[in-house]
Amino acid sequence: MNILVTGSRGQLGSEIERLSGRQKGVEFRFTDISELDIADRGAVERFCDRHRVGAIINCAAYTAVDKAEEEPEAAFRVNRDAAGVLAAVASSRDALLVHVSTDYVFGGVSCRPYREHDTADPLGIYGRSKWEGELAVRETASSWMIVRTSWLYSSFGSNFVRTMERLGAERESLNVVFDQVGSPTYAADLAGALLHILEHRDRTRHYAETYHYSNEGVCSWYDLAWAVMKLKGFDCRVRPVPSHEYPTPARRPHYSVLDKGKIKSDWKLDIPHWYDSLEKMLGKR
Repeated sequence: MNILVTGSRGQLGSEIERLSGRQKGVEFRFTDISELDIADRGAVERFCDRHRVGAIINCAAYTAVDKAEEEPEAAFRVNRDAAGVLAAVASSRDALLVHVSTDYVFGGVSCRPYREHDTADPLGIYGRSKWEGELAVRETASSWMIVRTSWLYSSFGSNFVRTMERLGAERESLNVVFDQVGSPTYAADLAGALLHILEHRDRTRHYAETYHYSNEGVCSWYDLAWAVMKLKGFDCRVRPVPSHEYPTPARRPHYSVLDKGKIKSDWKLDIPHWYDSLEKMLGKR
């Protein structure tokens, strides 16, 4: 079995590559934009034929939430159009497509964790482009899983946790919003879950499933920043502020907690609490 992993230099792709050596009988093909333009159908077809790809994990995404408001064409090219290309190529080769999506497809007005089939209501270009990418996958792929996640962080790449590490070492105080609530996701945990699913799937079955995955527990961005300072032993004081005091070009959902019951039940996953995973990640640095 050969598995194509797109977006391999991002947080999730990097974590999958780090864990991939544990998979027996599987050859991974890790690509990023410099090796493979996934919006180019001909290039993707040639790559999949050359490497006899039997499954695709699409980690590639345009994730600059604020910049997407200024560059909608770029966001839709990666998040919607490329997803459609991968779905079409996977379908024509009877390959499974695992497509990673986001909590930003929801509007953030719920008072309970979002379930997989709740109504999408994205607030900005990023969320809308990811939602239309999901639609392209559902309409085109013959065997697919969409896995939505939230508040992703890792030792790799740029993310909120790494930014808090840097600023905590440099500053005496920080203002962080307290009225946006969700569940952080350690990319290594998500990577492990995706590899577990691929290892244990029924290869004779065609899938059409949407799942949610984040770490257990709920917090605000303020809580997460405070936890980073505590675990790193920084003296930096974190001050809670409302979102209106920290305006951004793109609106953020105020509540984006994801219900993970389905993925835990279907794949027998034991998901760690976000604080435990944060401690594990920071202990490596």
